[in-house]
Amino acid sequence: QVQLTESGGGLVQAGGSLRLSCAASSAASGIISSIDAMGWYRQAPGKARELVAQIADGGNTYYVDAVKGRFTVLRDNAKNEVYLQMNSLKPEDTAVYYCHCGGVYTRHWYGRRLAGDYWGQGTQVTVSS
Repeated sequence: QVQLTESGGGLVQAGGSLRLSCAASSAASGIISSIDAMGWYRQAPGKARELVAQIADGGNTYYVDAVKGRFTVLRDNAKNEVYLQMNSLKPEDTAVYYCHCGGVYTRHWYGRRLAGDYWGQGTQVTVSS
């Protein structure tokens, strides 16, 4: 079992910045061996959840068009952490942001296994105009 702990949301004025952090930890026996993809989704009221930014284990990144040039996704593989630096925030960025880890592998005494995909609890980001 893997847990994702998010932090960094809050209220900010338009044009401001926020940095979200997410740490993955193993709650059971075994340790996290690798994570294929780490990223952030968001869900605004009345809208579907959308992928905002993602970074693969090899460093390739994806950004939804609406945030390109303003958001940066980073990961620290040694700490199993992913970050989202959000600059030039707009009111339309207001949403609950969810950390997601896809393809989490854990290492045990008997070998390596695929633990699956996991979600964080969500953190609110509110941008005032």
